[in-house]
Amino acid sequence: MTSYLDSVRSYVRSSPGKRLRPRLLEASAIASGLSEASELCAAAAQAIELIHTYSLIHDDLPAMDDDDLRRGQPTLHVAFDEATAILIGDGLQTEAFELLATDETLSTEQRVALISCLAKASGFAGMVGGQAMDMQATNTQLSLDELKAMHGMKTGALITAALEMGAIVADAREEQRLTLKAVGDRIGLAFQIIDDVIDVRSDSQTLGKTSGKDAAAGKSTYVELLGLEEASAEAMRLYREALDLIKSWGKEADGLRTLLGKMVHRDR
Repeated sequence: MTSYLDSVRSYVRSSPGKRLRPRLLEASAIASGLSEASELCAAAAQAIELIHTYSLIHDDLPAMDDDDLRRGQPTLHVAFDEATAILIGDGLQTEAFELLATDETLSTEQRVALISCLAKASGFAGMVGGQAMDMQATNTQLSLDELKAMHGMKTGALITAALEMGAIVADAREEQRLTLKAVGDRIGLAFQIIDDVIDVRSDSQTLGKTSGKDAAAGKSTYVELLGLEEASAEAMRLYREALDLIKSWGKEADGLRTLLGKMVHRDR
């Protein structure tokens, strides 16, 4: 059984993801005053990537989005089976919190703060709640405000958590952490809008996942509500707002600024 689980986990690890959330966490920590993305970031960065990976595995299940392609390869339930995908997702989620709880490079206060931040962003008030809203909204026309609220939880919460967790690792001031939360709220929404734009403009091979899936499944998108050009313009507006929030920060935030730009200027 152990060898079987190891083979499944190797399959998951071989998936060529962007590692966006760990990179945001590290860039946020440096922007907040950490000298470099040191071992202090390691467990937190790995934990948030484990949560994101588990969410993708569960999102792709037949009971959810029912997709057979992720990151350019068959989804886990297709490559193995549905029960395995559920269990691996569950295991990745619990492993994330074990990593944070046992990271002795950080203080007890930091560990508690990281666990609390990631749990809130992952649960009913964040990613899970947003996914539930998404499922309930299938074949229902959402308003723009409703769509923003849903994606602020489903997609944005974990992106915002990455920035907040970087601030926690760096022992940042409360003012810095609040600023980074505001940056995350804006760039997380911009990231999702660009996802919707790319989903229309691109193909499955480029995306590494099925293109046009949301529209075909009867889900509301920013392109459907705003049109392609207006949706793109809205994403750029949010991106500029995010940059403005840290315009007075020094060179230590350059890495974060660069990464924010890559989140909106992309083709996949």
